[in-house]
Amino acid sequence: MPLVAWPLAFVAATVVHLVLNVAGATPWDSVTKCLLAPLLAGWVLAAGGPRIVALALLLCVLGDLFLELTPSDTWFLPGMAAFALAHVCFVTFFASRGAFGWLADRPLVGAVYLAAALGLVAWLWSGLEPDLRVPVAVYAVLLTTTAACAWALGPVTAAGGLLFLLSDALIALDVAGRWTPRPEGMWIMLTYALAIGLITAGVLGARTDARVPVRA
Repeated sequence: MPLVAWPLAFVAATVVHLVLNVAGATPWDSVTKCLLAPLLAGWVLAAGGPRIVALALLLCVLGDLFLELTPSDTWFLPGMAAFALAHVCFVTFFASRGAFGWLADRPLVGAVYLAAALGLVAWLWSGLEPDLRVPVAVYAVLLTTTAACAWALGPVTAAGGLLFLLSDALIALDVAGRWTPRPEGMWIMLTYALAIGLITAGVLGARTDARVPVRA
């Protein structure tokens, strides 16, 4: 499969998924949702990219799968756990590229992301089920760390991290009963697809960008 075919297939699958999502075409919207991250993982591996990023993307598809299973209450925590492990992989990779050193030189970036995470969790707290409060808070820390560390690899990856934060914030707002985006699911999936696509593109692009410091 030609290298360029992987991102093209991802874009096509994303468009098809969003159309099916808006149309409520179950179960095909769930099937196409679970195709997105594997296509990006295939792109990373085909390009000789970092395997830990491919693993992160495969953990994302595991999270996607869990969140599509019913009853949703039963599978929400396993889905969150899969995504949490994905963020551990992302942060590990970004750290190997000097992300924490980059943030130490720019403390305002980390402070802004930390304040956003704390504010979001505080707003959600009373609306969450008691057994979800601590897991959501832990997940918010991992998600925010991914978003902040993504800046170290450049603006493309940074945009992906920010969109990942936005996408999961929309899910959390819905779960806590604060606000549900309409059409339901479309904005969540659009921001999520853009997030993982931009992170992948940024990671692969940074491998040939001499401006990105490699400290690991």
